[in-house]
Amino acid sequence: MATYFIADTHFGHENVITYSHRPFVDVSEMDAALIENWNSRVTNNDDVYIIGDFCFKVSKEQAIRYAKSLKGRKHLIVGNHDKRYLKDAVFASQFVQIADILDLAINGERIILCHYPIAEWNGYFRGSWHIYGHIHNKQSNPAFAFLRTQERALNAGVEIIHYTPATFEELKMYNEVHRNLVNPNLTT
Repeated sequence: MATYFIADTHFGHENVITYSHRPFVDVSEMDAALIENWNSRVTNNDDVYIIGDFCFKVSKEQAIRYAKSLKGRKHLIVGNHDKRYLKDAVFASQFVQIADILDLAINGERIILCHYPIAEWNGYFRGSWHIYGHIHNKQSNPAFAFLRTQERALNAGVEIIHYTPATFEELKMYNEVHRNLVNPNLTT
């Protein structure tokens, strides 16, 4: 059994392709790639922590279809675009748990999950980690400059992790690369 993290999939959200410079022609291609990447890696025995914004501007029925199409034991950390779907019991039942913030231990590491980046999280001075989403790959976001200095704050946004759920070790590697990346394409 493996544990994966992913944030800001934004299933069904056409405008996120332009907003976040995603390499897809349209929302159908994006959704298909996200589902294929997910299911080619995750088994039904794996845990996947979705750090918010699972889908956006789709019907509750479509949100349920997206959730059902994905392998694994899904845990949802609520993002700003998830709240409207949580009122639907069938949608909510697709997740092992749903939380605004989650404090967990994986392989001896304490990890605080929240959709929104936090400046100082529980256990910050004792070596804990923070995994977040929300800011996508936006270097122009005011939080971005601060977060680049926080080695134990990891962005799980799909743009950072190549549109595929990532392990904790992979998140650390992707974020190290992203911290050192200077790309004008990411500043808008």
